[in-house]
Amino acid sequence: MAFVAIHLLGSMHFDGHFLAARDLLHSCHTAKLSLTGSIALVRIAANRRSSHPAGSGIERCEFVSSASLRNRVTSYSTALLVSGLALFVSWLLRLAVGDSLFYIVFVTAVAFAALFYGIGPATLAFVVTALGARYWFIQPYHSFAVFSGSQLSGFFAFLLTSSILIVFGEVNRRTAERLRRTNQELEGRIKEHALQLDTAHQHVRDLTGQVLHLQDEERRRIARELHDSVGQSLVALGMNLSAVQNGVKSTIARLTEIVSTMADSSVMVKEMTSEIRTISYLLHPPMLDEAGLIPALRWYLQGFSERSNITVDLEVSEDFERLSGDLETTIFRVVQECLTNIHRHSQSRVAMIRIRRLNAHVEVEVRDQGKGISQEKLSEMLSSGTAGVGIGGMRERARQLGGSLEVKSAGEGKGTAVLARLPVTNNSSTLVAAALA
Repeated sequence: MAFVAIHLLGSMHFDGHFLAARDLLHSCHTAKLSLTGSIALVRIAANRRSSHPAGSGIERCEFVSSASLRNRVTSYSTALLVSGLALFVSWLLRLAVGDSLFYIVFVTAVAFAALFYGIGPATLAFVVTALGARYWFIQPYHSFAVFSGSQLSGFFAFLLTSSILIVFGEVNRRTAERLRRTNQELEGRIKEHALQLDTAHQHVRDLTGQVLHLQDEERRRIARELHDSVGQSLVALGMNLSAVQNGVKSTIARLTEIVSTMADSSVMVKEMTSEIRTISYLLHPPMLDEAGLIPALRWYLQGFSERSNITVDLEVSEDFERLSGDLETTIFRVVQECLTNIHRHSQSRVAMIRIRRLNAHVEVEVRDQGKGISQEKLSEMLSSGTAGVGIGGMRERARQLGGSLEVKSAGEGKGTAVLARLPVTNNSSTLVAAALA
């Protein structure tokens, strides 16, 4: 391309400027060779980096050295190329408007190098453009003779302007670099602190979940062992006592008292077996995990009605969906505690349970028609906090899930109502409610 450009310029009959154009193109060609050499050095550095094992100290040292060398070669090559381009543009402008604009073009090239590449490349650009100005654009042409008076003043103006631009460009570049490094350091610290905070929160959540999980597993283990070991042994003991009872009945009359005692013992064993089986299921009903809240409640209410002769009415919508395990366990325990209080204290023969979902809350209401609570005792319970273990436990369960529990009574002989409102959420913090199950 350089030889084609020289041929075209020669055909334009600019004999006086042919040598200058050829020298200018030769400088551009030299800058191109320098840029090609820098690319080759970068490729050599990359090949050398790939020849060392990953993570070695030699690789890191040579990579930093090669990167620094590559940046320097690129900066100086670009500054040299810009200087050559400025010389070429000035030569073209001289053909059009004369020798009045070449210093402006040279100052632009120096300013570009100072702003983007620093003081070294900018100084190189100044030296190249100054030599080119003296050789091609200041009379006598093609000579490095000393400047005359007017030429010297113009050159000193170019020198002063270039020096100011180089200084300001270097200051601006260093300031931008410091700001960039400071910004990166601050971002790194913020990310590090955020990561540490997230890690700490995650550790707390993991530990809470593990504790609650271990508590549930321990409850399941105790219920299973009571049912499988002690329960089976008591069943076998009951069978043996029944056999002894049948044998004693056929003996003489003097063993009548023994037979009666054995019969009483057998009845007591059966009652103990039934109570232990009931306790085992009440500690942690299997249907609550397998089938969900509503089937588990229906199973529990059926057994409760048979044991206590209290009629219980359960009101729940057909499309009631399953909730989280913690929320279902809390609702089951609230209903269980309310029915226990009705059986022990209310003297009511009927009970009503209503469960409904309102937007983001679940409302559980348990009512009876028993003797109720007087207003004085209810006010004392609410003000002094001596509501008993059962009511206190239900309130604590509701509070752990972010809900509330209210106890209402219109007075003695008018029944009692317990109303619990629980938010529907999957937040991990609600796992604390499982610890109370």
